[in-house]
Amino acid sequence: MIRKIIEIDEEKCDGCGLCAAACHEGAIGIVDGKAKLLRDDYCDGLGDCLPVCPTGAIRFVEREAAAYDEAAVKERMAKKAPASGCLGAKAQAIDRPQENAPAQTGPASELRQWPVQIKLVPVNAPYFDGAKLLVAADCAAYARANFHAEFMREKITLIGCPKLDEVDYSEKLTEIIKSNDIKSLIIVRMEVPCCGGIEHAAMVALKYSGKFIPWQVVTLATDGTVKEI
Repeated sequence: MIRKIIEIDEEKCDGCGLCAAACHEGAIGIVDGKAKLLRDDYCDGLGDCLPVCPTGAIRFVEREAAAYDEAAVKERMAKKAPASGCLGAKAQAIDRPQENAPAQTGPASELRQWPVQIKLVPVNAPYFDGAKLLVAADCAAYARANFHAEFMREKITLIGCPKLDEVDYSEKLTEIIKSNDIKSLIIVRMEVPCCGGIEHAAMVALKYSGKFIPWQVVTLATDGTVKEI
């Protein structure tokens, strides 16, 4: 069949492994220091790998390819050892005990998972199950001094900048909301016009996820004050 599938330019690939970590289907592996599409029927054509590639080595093409085989992917992933690639992009939960915690200097961090970048986070990370989701402009935490305690507490935090990343987050966020038991969503953006992209992506994701969950948008002025809720 003719369908949309990824193609990897080996000359551009630097072997960083970010694409392998981002592909929740396990369709990409690092072979001899280069990213490889392991099998056509492992690629679902959604392209989680595209925005994380730092060299632009991955693109979509339409060609003759085997149909995506979800059953084969699930069987393989059940047997598969943790994927190789950039260890910094490996999904992990961070335990934040609220009681009997040792004293520390300064305010406590409220970050509960890694990674935090929208373009790096795996769609089916286990910490999304039952999560209250915070989608925030990455400038917001610098503008608002109390950002951790005020917005991040007991939430899974995803950050991004649509202007710098030059990517539409809506497809990735749609898959995250659609594929997981997300309980609520709060979007925190800056008042600058380019930051509207992150709000738009989240609204599109809510619409196309087919789910109805509580949501809220908070806009911060550049001096950190809350401008609009």
